[in-house]
Amino acid sequence: MSLITEMTPAALRERQEALQQAYDAYKAQNLKLDMSRGKPGAEQLGLTAELTAAVDFAADYKAEDGTDTRNYGVLCGLPETRRLFGEIFGVSPDRVIVGGNASLTLMYDYLATAYMRGVCGGKPWAQQGAIKFLCPVPGYDRHFAITEFLGIEMINVPLTDEGPDMAMVEELVKDPLVKGMWCVPMYANPTGITYSDETVRRLAALRPAAADFRIMWDNAYCLHHFRDTHDKLLNIYAEAEKVGNEDIVLMFTSTSKISFPGAGVGALAASDANLADIKKRMTVQTIGHDKMNMLRHSRYFRDLAGVEAHMEKHAAFLRPRFDVVAKALSNNLAGKGIARWTDPNGGYFISVDLLPGTAKETVRLLKEAGVVLTGAGATFPYGRDPQDANLRIAPSYPPVEELTVAMELFCICAELAAVNKLLTA
Repeated sequence: MSLITEMTPAALRERQEALQQAYDAYKAQNLKLDMSRGKPGAEQLGLTAELTAAVDFAADYKAEDGTDTRNYGVLCGLPETRRLFGEIFGVSPDRVIVGGNASLTLMYDYLATAYMRGVCGGKPWAQQGAIKFLCPVPGYDRHFAITEFLGIEMINVPLTDEGPDMAMVEELVKDPLVKGMWCVPMYANPTGITYSDETVRRLAALRPAAADFRIMWDNAYCLHHFRDTHDKLLNIYAEAEKVGNEDIVLMFTSTSKISFPGAGVGALAASDANLADIKKRMTVQTIGHDKMNMLRHSRYFRDLAGVEAHMEKHAAFLRPRFDVVAKALSNNLAGKGIARWTDPNGGYFISVDLLPGTAKETVRLLKEAGVVLTGAGATFPYGRDPQDANLRIAPSYPPVEELTVAMELFCICAELAAVNKLLTA
């Protein structure tokens, strides 16, 4: 088929009629399909079922240093769990703090404390005026939600195939009111791109006007490869150390999509100054996180090699789902001039850019036909996509059969919304 954007009005009306008939046929099926979030499917969650029995707490509840994991204490986490995350982060274990089940909580706590109490003895952000945060877009909606909740102004920074537009970042950080930046550096949510070595080095070497500027390095998908050829990410902490700039970055990750999203383990890694600052808050906030869960994870995975072996099972689960999405988009939308999309080697999402002005309408059509998608605009701060074009597809949750149907309908809705838009232009 020729480019939709070059069709005559008569040809567009003919195409509209055919698409409407196909859409109505799907709508009559009363579908109830969900592609709204990057949740693991039930079968995928079962891959880690044996973790729950990794420790017999009736007889064996002590960590390697003799800590009784059932009791209070151990603020920064068990030594074996810190060592495991140290391998994942690529830093020494003493740079790691192990938290509860969610790295998102660790990120929120850090920013909320910076806002109320300041960074490393500095003036609280709340007392510095209209502070700002840099947000690569399209990006992760929960990052934006934290920043908006705290009343921090968000500035869009375009995300390229190499990472954030670094020329723009380097210019924006000259403003002392710019206090930080969100980053999902590997298999970014939602585009699936991985930051280039040059981008990582430039981020590590930033010299912002604000001494309390921090990069929130959310490396949630660092082990989530599903292709034989997968991406590699430069270690930003090591690069920052080389230029004496290690305080600029805080690294976060978790086992949320490795073990159980609701019962995993989150962790952060940082410089001495940042760790000391975080510990001051933690001594007031908690007497220690769930050490029994830390012990289960440490015994089950043992080391980085153990985690990587386990992730091969996840890859086998995810690969066919991403293939379904890629095939549907290629077969139905390629060459029509109304959509372009990413083809990642890992992560949990595919980003689709539709004809400007049609993303919301595509989501509405899908919803009316029984398919729930992440809302249009969710991948931008304040839920506002300036182009009304970007949508995030999350293939992990539905069974392959349901995903196939959902993607066929997605393509029909995207094209129908485009044709309707062109006919009313």
